[in-house]
Amino acid sequence: MVERIFYQGWSNAYKLSNGIVDLIVTADVGPRIISYSFHNRENLLHEIAEDAGKTGSSEFRLYGGHRLWASPEVERTYYPDNFPVEVAQHGTATRFRAQPENLPPGTGLQKELEIKLSATGSQVQITHRLRNHDKRSTRLAAWSPTIMGAGGRAILPLPPKVPMDKDHYLSVGVFGIWSYTDFADPRWTFGTSYIQLQQSASPSGRFKEQMGGIYNTAGWGAYFRNGYLFIKRATVIAGAQYPDFGCNFEVFTNLEFIELETLGPLIDLQPDQTVQHVEHWWLFDDVPSGKDDAWIDSTIVPLVNQAVVSQP
Repeated sequence: MVERIFYQGWSNAYKLSNGIVDLIVTADVGPRIISYSFHNRENLLHEIAEDAGKTGSSEFRLYGGHRLWASPEVERTYYPDNFPVEVAQHGTATRFRAQPENLPPGTGLQKELEIKLSATGSQVQITHRLRNHDKRSTRLAAWSPTIMGAGGRAILPLPPKVPMDKDHYLSVGVFGIWSYTDFADPRWTFGTSYIQLQQSASPSGRFKEQMGGIYNTAGWGAYFRNGYLFIKRATVIAGAQYPDFGCNFEVFTNLEFIELETLGPLIDLQPDQTVQHVEHWWLFDDVPSGKDDAWIDSTIVPLVNQAVVSQP
């Protein structure tokens, strides 16, 4: 069911529901998937309260929720998406297409989210599209950050571990660091098989922000908070060149929220060409709490294994 609703001061928002999970997508701005929850329960995504209901302006607003960006993170990444979005139904999918980014200085890009909600269960398929309306090619990667609620923890899997031998001389992955990435910050947990990043409103480290990225061959990441588990998957393209020295999954946190992000490969997007990047989401509840690799192996991984992509 797709229903147009009033939400947090916006007159044009769309609620997608199958009676098990609900998504709310803004159409006055964005588009943003501003809410993802079990039916009539708390939103697992973070909303920026001071941005709620606002429209217009040349100032970039974060709004919260899930968005589509273009990597690398430069000035054009912050083009303000504060304007009405075209909404159309295409079979079982709902498309939310922003206006081309033509206001000076402009990027020439046009962003679109196509969302399919499974008839049963919590699975959501999100197809992100970037179209180049400029007369020149541009180098970019589709980038899809999801802002999750405060107090939660992001989880990323590391490549399998095996002893060094003649078949294992070469590196199997990468860890991207930023100027403010501090491994001594206690929000990080580095295990044998997983990396975790905890959101905190009062961290004890040097910097308010922390960020890191990996080349994630498993193609999944998770977020856990208060018995809820959010999982997202994105296809890993072997041999592709990914942004940030080769990262296809990234995590970021500050004093307010935490982000779980996926990235597509870097490409030269030609005039009138479109690139797309697909994510699949799931929600689970009543998930027992824990902290270490053993908890992830025994509690989280079985749910990840249940989160199998099927046709929505």
